[in-house]
Amino acid sequence: MSVELCEVQQGNFLEIQVTGKLDKEAYELFLPSVERQIEEYGKIRILFAMHDFHGWDAGAMWQDIKFDVKHFNDIERLAIVGESKWERGMAVFCKPFTTAKIRYFDIARIDDARKWLAE
Repeated sequence: MSVELCEVQQGNFLEIQVTGKLDKEAYELFLPSVERQIEEYGKIRILFAMHDFHGWDAGAMWQDIKFDVKHFNDIERLAIVGESKWERGMAVFCKPFTTAKIRYFDIARIDDARKWLAE
């Protein structure tokens, strides 16, 4: 299964939509966008939407850990949008790795996630 990344950038807001299994190469596709926004705006807000998502491979997990260490204080809010119970658990799992406010939203409430990020 392939990974599809769809980015929407507006000011300090970045929306990333992922389908499939995230590998190192796919992770490196959206990482430059995140880095540019942090450089330009300081703290950013991210909506991470998962559709038929199957997690990360080891290479992507390592990239994520390095990102979390480097940008521990740079994400102000993180909205995790998903379709399954294990994706809901990601909101809890992510908390020790960032100072961001994190909330999970079911895919049917993606517009609520966008509103929460805009508050």
